[in-house]
Amino acid sequence: MALLLTVVIQTFVARVFVIPSASMETTLHGCTGCVNDKVLVEKITYLFRDPQPGDVIVFRGPPNWTGGKEPPNFVTGTLQDLGSMVNLSEPSGTDFIKRVIAVGGQTVECCDDKGRVLVDGKPLDEPYLNFGGGPRQQDTFEKVTVPAGKLWVMGDNRNNSADSRKHGDPTPADGAIPISNVVGKARVIVIPVSRWGSISDYNPQTGGK
Repeated sequence: MALLLTVVIQTFVARVFVIPSASMETTLHGCTGCVNDKVLVEKITYLFRDPQPGDVIVFRGPPNWTGGKEPPNFVTGTLQDLGSMVNLSEPSGTDFIKRVIAVGGQTVECCDDKGRVLVDGKPLDEPYLNFGGGPRQQDTFEKVTVPAGKLWVMGDNRNNSADSRKHGDPTPADGAIPISNVVGKARVIVIPVSRWGSISDYNPQTGGK
């Protein structure tokens, strides 16, 4: 019964995901030599609305993100998730966590003369960015219009993140991910205990408002 309840909750309500990548440092820990964060990802919110700019989301990587690797089937995926929660197995490698920067119909480009990403021609306010103590510089990319039904996502550790900028194949717009691939919204860091707390969904387009 406990296993059945766990499967039902993980399928329809919430799941715990391991963060094995440093792309969201320092918002989420996934660095080499540290304790990788485990985050609670809830699925209820997006039954009523689409992801918004600033949301930190977990999503299934489309083929151009995973190199064609297919996600595990339901049973294997569930067992793998449970094992990764207690460090008995590795995460699937087909799930990703990033921050939503722009939504369908918006344009995104980098950068203005202050090194800020622009959405619809307006600079973003991104207090969560991590440049590792170095200068505030980002890799430039040309203006892209996000296709309808898709999201442009980027990592908070901006210069160490393979995100929408890196997966634009065959066109830059193909780096955007389908809303249908979104698993849920990352809400809370649950492990390690020393980092318990909510995950900010600061909206960079509106200054958090």
